[in-house]
Amino acid sequence: MAAEPRVIKSNDFADRLTRRIVSGLTRMGISLLGSRVLYVRGRKSGEWRTTPVNLLTYEGARYLVAPRGHTQWVRNMRVAGGGELHLGRRVDVFTATEVADEDKPEILRAYLRRWKFEVGMFFDGVGPDASDGKLLEIAPGYPVFRLG
Repeated sequence: MAAEPRVIKSNDFADRLTRRIVSGLTRMGISLLGSRVLYVRGRKSGEWRTTPVNLLTYEGARYLVAPRGHTQWVRNMRVAGGGELHLGRRVDVFTATEVADEDKPEILRAYLRRWKFEVGMFFDGVGPDASDGKLLEIAPGYPVFRLG
């Protein structure tokens, strides 16, 4: 029997408050270190679902990393194959391709370099200075999508 995919839910008041503040500022057009509001169609309802995300640009490509694991937005993205990133009134429509685990270490390293202060608690002590082997070991728990 396969293990359940990693999903980290936080009921921490400070985490929820921070997400609301970042989401609110992003909706007003103020990006905090690359923040965007992700719109993706629900895989069952077809309705737009939203969540704040950090858009990573690495080696000329754009990526979304799921620090909380295989969450609802990840499952929806796999079915929808794309979505929209909003920053204020600006809307960027994209397609998404999931990155293979063996290609994730350097992307995860870049993501942690930029946002470890915000998402480090979801990486169980793994940081940007971790070995390639350690990043490869944790890669299955952190979906990554390349945006086109």
